[in-house]
Order: sequence, then structure tokens, then C-alpha cells
Amino acid sequence: MSGIGMIGRPGPWAGSMVAAVAVASAGVAASAAPATGRPAMPFAVRPSGASLATAYVVNSSSNSVTPINTATNKAGKAIKVGRQPTAIAITPNGATAYITNTKANTVTPINTATNKAGKAIKVGRQPTAIAITPNGATAYVVNTGSNSVTPISTATNRAGPPVAVGRQPMSIATGP
Repeated sequence: MSGIGMIGRPGPWAGSMVAAVAVASAGVAASAAPATGRPAMPFAVRPSGASLATAYVVNSSSNSVTPINTATNKAGKAIKVGRQPTAIAITPNGATAYITNTKANTVTPINTATNKAGKAIKVGRQPTAIAITPNGATAYVVNTGSNSVTPISTATNRAGPPVAVGRQPMSIATGP
């Protein structure tokens, strides 16, 4: 199996949701509701084939993503992204992490070799989930507020025309 799917997200259901999708060629994406009752925060792990395994944690309240070196369990410097980041996916080659920014209506690409954020990519209203195709060519962003999915070319980091879907889409997964 390959690709990344995000199941579950922060929100009124966070206290009762725990979900993870493990993907051999593309790392791990997950959302988990902690026992404290606080909203769950998504995270992703760079594939093991990458030079350093790094976990990326989305910090919704501080508009940032924190890289964690999985060999040492030490957090790196937080990477600033857009307003209210909510979901993350990493390309199968581990080169780029894409973060949805729900309040900014954007997606922020992060170069995982440098942990530097790139230029924000405009998408539809309230982007809440993201998945990347197994070949790594396209990221698909669920826009809950505009009832659409926006494809993003990972080669150019440009959004294509949105695709209309049903009311209030919440999750997405890609497959072989």
C-alpha cells in the first residue's frame, strides 16, 4: 500500500477520534485524541529512506510545525506556517511536507532537507485534509468551506482548478 491518508482531525469530535494510516513507501500520517480532551493534532514522519528520520508535528495554536529528530527525540526549531494549520502530508520521496492552513485558505510546503517553509499556495476555503498520490506528483487538498478538492502539482507547487465534491468534505486518501 502507498500514499498518505488523513483520518480524523481537530474539532468537536477530537475527544473520541483516534486514527492512523501507515504507509510503507510514504511514512506515517496520523491524528490522535489525547486523554486530556484537548484537540488532536496531526503529525507525519519522513520515510525511513530519507537521510534523517524526522517527525513533523502540527501546532495549530501557534501556527507552526515542529520537526522532531526521531533518532534523538529532540525537537528542532518550530517552522512558521499559515493560520491554524490542521493537516500534513509528506511526499513519498520525503522531500516536501505540505501543511493545510485552515484560517488562511492556503497550503504551506516545507523543504524537509532544510526545514524551511516555501511560499504559501492558495486553495479553497477551510482546507482541512491533504493526501499525496503514490507517485508523489499531486497533492489533493480537501476544502471543507468551499465543498471542493484542490489538486496541487508538487513539481511546481501550483494549484490547479478546484474539483466540486459533496457538502462539507472532511477526509481524503489516495491509493495505487
